[in-house]
Amino acid sequence: MRDAMVHPDVMPILSPGRHRSPRRGACFMEFASYLAGERWSDHPACTQGTLALLARLVNDRTSDAGRAQLTPLIPRVIGLTSDDPLLDVLLAVRAAHDALPVAAEERQRSQAVALHVAIVFLAEHRDVLAAEAIESARSALRAAPGADAWAARFIDQIGPMHRAGMSVRQSREVVTGAVHGISQACVGDADDRLVALLTAAVSIAERFVSAERAAADAAAPAAARADTRVAG
Repeated sequence: MRDAMVHPDVMPILSPGRHRSPRRGACFMEFASYLAGERWSDHPACTQGTLALLARLVNDRTSDAGRAQLTPLIPRVIGLTSDDPLLDVLLAVRAAHDALPVAAEERQRSQAVALHVAIVFLAEHRDVLAAEAIESARSALRAAPGADAWAARFIDQIGPMHRAGMSVRQSREVVTGAVHGISQACVGDADDRLVALLTAAVSIAERFVSAERAAADAAAPAAARADTRVAG
């Protein structure tokens, strides 16, 4: 029974929601678990948690036609894993950037506050992706000056932020609000916007994970040399 779930004998069809088996269809991440050879799940170990959340949300919030555009992205998320909370913030910023110009006013305000907090957090990280995310956040705020001004007043009222940071939970709340904001916006291209958001998020995760692994590979020889000197 376990082998049948890991290697199902049918090709699942991408559809919204959770599914008990491939015969009943598959959401984006269930399909990823299938391709990765993992046990059937919409929370497989092969993909970083916030990216997987975004994929599930986009899968469920797009139409059947829009969902069909997601299929080429599924293999790309397999193996994109990281425990660094910086990636969660980078994904949250991208989601808020895409949602802020089109979301309803209430959602705009919460997304704008999140971008202000993210900018402070990202300023502590001196790398290309963080710098790009800061500019992305600022450009989104410039595109929604009313929400930007409201967020600035709100942050001023609650006092200075004593800790420059965003938790993983907060990042995922931003992602959730952003997808809902885009899907409920009064625009005629919500599907295209959601597909573009997930595509951009996958690219960010690919670059982040690649850089993280390159840094780890570069550090390994130095660590080995240090161990050799200690042993000598």
